Amino acid sequence: MVRTHGRYGYSNITTRQPYDWPNGTRLAVYIALNIEQFSFEEGKGAAIAPPDQAQSHSIFSWRDYGNRVGIWRLFELFDEFDIPIEAQLNTAIYEHCPDIPEALRRRGDEILGHGVTNSDEQGGLDEASEAALIADVTDTISRHEAARPIGWMSPWLSNSAVTPDLLQEAGYRYFMDWTCDDQPIWMTTRNGRILAMPYPIECNDTRGVIWYRYSAPEFADMLIDNFDEMLVQSAAQPLVCPMSLHPFVVGRPYRIRHMRRVFRHIAAHRDRIWLTRPRDICAHIESLPRGLVPGDD
Repeated sequence: MVRTHGRYGYSNITTRQPYDWPNGTRLAVYIALNIEQFSFEEGKGAAIAPPDQAQSHSIFSWRDYGNRVGIWRLFELFDEFDIPIEAQLNTAIYEHCPDIPEALRRRGDEILGHGVTNSDEQGGLDEASEAALIADVTDTISRHEAARPIGWMSPWLSNSAVTPDLLQEAGYRYFMDWTCDDQPIWMTTRNGRILAMPYPIECNDTRGVIWYRYSAPEFADMLIDNFDEMLVQSAAQPLVCPMSLHPFVVGRPYRIRHMRRVFRHIAAHRDRIWLTRPRDICAHIESLPRGLVPGDD
């Protein structure tokens, strides 16, 4: 017998009932910005260097460029095209780069729970330690933002056997760690349900640029092609088109030049899409009649 996870059942996307997004469109687009802090000489490296250099000063400083330079260039780009974003934020950023959450706050962007640092994974923790991590991150964001986060993305998308249960029990309404669908779906937990928000594995600069070695123009073309095809497909049913960016990757000047091309293309279709943040997608899904969303039965 094939082992299953028991979190959701099979659902053929072409047989589902359609619904609209709040502005009457069928394609929701959101930008996920990964704002991360790394411990010096600890944790995982990146595919730009051999494994024995994973904890080197060169890898640490390559990533640190994102918080010092890249993110500020990206903020300028988002402002240029009036792009709303959400940020999965390591809470260590509050101590090390406090002006970054200040900028997010001024823009009205959404902040998700994303662990303390990205040098640590939560999937290998025991249940009590993982619950304590989630509580600590939640309390830290709540204290700084005067509001609890409702969404979570685990560092490195790492999950234990009980991560969805712990998140739901901590009051989270959605998370981004399971990437099985182009629509939000409900997942079962031991005390209720939690929404699985579509999140991109391939339309993601660390995968596309660093791991798959796409050039800046190729990565931009992939984002545009994905958007264009999903816009066509969304005529029949609602879809979510997410893009995941890291300031230490696309925050480089020559890559920003091509990201500007991506956002200019999306902006030209703004009247046909819902350019939004995951918290608003979640709220809309929660408002729909029962039975429209997979897992809602």
